[in-house]
Amino acid sequence: MAHFAKLDENNVVTQVIVVHNNDLIDNGQESEAKGTAFCQSLFGGNWKQTSYNGNIRKNYAGIGYIYDSGRDAFIPPKPYNSWVLIEETCQWKAPVDMPADAGTGEPPKRYSWDEATTSWVEA
Repeated sequence: MAHFAKLDENNVVTQVIVVHNNDLIDNGQESEAKGTAFCQSLFGGNWKQTSYNGNIRKNYAGIGYIYDSGRDAFIPPKPYNSWVLIEETCQWKAPVDMPADAGTGEPPKRYSWDEATTSWVEA
């Protein structure tokens, strides 16, 4: 099975579907082009293959993700204005690391991001 993401005119993911291997095989090999053509024949539009394990396009596509053709990657929505994109993973990162004691103690310490102060605050 393979997964394909439908993109709107701004390369935003609007749908993700599963395509059976029978609809992907071309000369004994999985073919993204064949899967894309299959999706287009059923639903129209622009489709890109995505992968749960990140083997292609860095991240598994989700609704609202953006496909960046220059990076050939699916990028999740930016959670906060201050966060920066890590090129290697195409994931967003806070400008300050979460405190090292997150998840420790009883009950475990929890933190949330405060964009106004650009810092982690204990929840």
